Amino acid sequence: MSRDNAVLPPVPTLPVCCGGPLPDQQASPGVSDTSSHPDGFDGDDTAGFSRTAVRVLVCGVAMLILAMGLRQSFGIFQTPISMDLGTGRQVFGLAIAIQNLLWGVAQPITGAIADRYGPVRVLAGGGVVYVLGLGLATLAADPLGLNVTLGVLVGLALAGCTYVTVLGAVGRVVSAEQRTTAFGICTAAGSFGMFAVVPGAQGLLDALDWQGAFLVMAVAASLLIPIAFGLHARAPRQGGPAAAATPPQSMERAVREARSHRGYWLLNFGFFVCGFHVAFVATHLPAYLTDSGMSPAINAWALALIGLFNIFGSYLAGRLGRVHREKYLLSLLYLARGVLITGFLVLPLTPVTALAFGAGIGFLWLGTVPLTSGLVARVFGVQYLSMLYGFTFMFHQFGAFLGAWGGGYAYDVLGSYEAVWLASIALALFAALVHLPIDDAAPVRAPRAGGVAEAEEAGT
Repeated sequence: MSRDNAVLPPVPTLPVCCGGPLPDQQASPGVSDTSSHPDGFDGDDTAGFSRTAVRVLVCGVAMLILAMGLRQSFGIFQTPISMDLGTGRQVFGLAIAIQNLLWGVAQPITGAIADRYGPVRVLAGGGVVYVLGLGLATLAADPLGLNVTLGVLVGLALAGCTYVTVLGAVGRVVSAEQRTTAFGICTAAGSFGMFAVVPGAQGLLDALDWQGAFLVMAVAASLLIPIAFGLHARAPRQGGPAAAATPPQSMERAVREARSHRGYWLLNFGFFVCGFHVAFVATHLPAYLTDSGMSPAINAWALALIGLFNIFGSYLAGRLGRVHREKYLLSLLYLARGVLITGFLVLPLTPVTALAFGAGIGFLWLGTVPLTSGLVARVFGVQYLSMLYGFTFMFHQFGAFLGAWGGGYAYDVLGSYEAVWLASIALALFAALVHLPIDDAAPVRAPRAGGVAEAEEAGT
């Protein structure tokens, strides 16, 4: 028998209970599934990842550690910047809110550019703008200057060099069964950045003034530019049975398909709640703890513990996403947030409860990211993952705008954060419910006569 016609026995797979792929992720017997390694399997297999996937994943992890670590440290600068500019907390909150809003609004655009032309130029460009935003913020002498630099410039930078672009690059070079695990690793990396960078930023603030600390952070941000080139990878192959079963789309058709999908909108509404929680806590928790008599060290370590415990929470969420449906895990996660915030308000506030809250909310912090992005990939595929997840992330940032600015506004008007904490509990319950009716089955796409031309139009 010739080598080409030889029939090889199927490779045994682990059962689901032992971490094997879900039934809809297993390859058919006797069929070579090229979609399992969209960039082509290139030799060595490290924990199920090809060499290309390992390289892209490592560089993505480094990118997120630095970019998100710097971003999550901004909350400790609220008090010194507000005092230096002679403004209330609403001004700093507005700058962070503008940052979150532009981060979200620009995200579908940067995601579409990354899908069409590759992620490297988007990531490197984001690094350049990050350096400019932090450096020029040291010259801000009024609220307008703060809004333009820390708000507009840093917001645009984050749209280019954080989760959506990185996850889109990673999602194209890992197998379907490893996707949520890889997304969990990336999300955990951003959290490790929070754990590693926030105490360092507090040390810089103690040793220098806030302007000096921002200059050092701008120098650190310049490392994002060379790291970006490590996320280059070939476009995914379109051959094989997976591609035959899922005809290629144009970008316009992908947007129309997502827009008409009811579950996609429910997922967006749920991610809005995540943005509200994350931005409110990251921006206003240090000030809330200061108002309650906590020391600056406790404030910084509460944020650091959020980052540390989110490493475990995000990775666990990604692993669980392999064997459980993402929508149910998301519902449980939001419900747990509501219970935790309720306990934080009911119990007496002490250094122990402050740090315990940081650890608890950290464990639930961004476990939503691998699950939400994994759900988008499960339903719509990875061809336009950066763009479609970018739209979802835009809703996250709408919530972040409201959480960052609304927290400061509520404090200036009401003299406390109590109303915002209560709103956070109500929103957690809403998000827990809204994920349950999501239809997470991939839509059936009928083959089209112009499929080849459409694929060329989409740049695939």
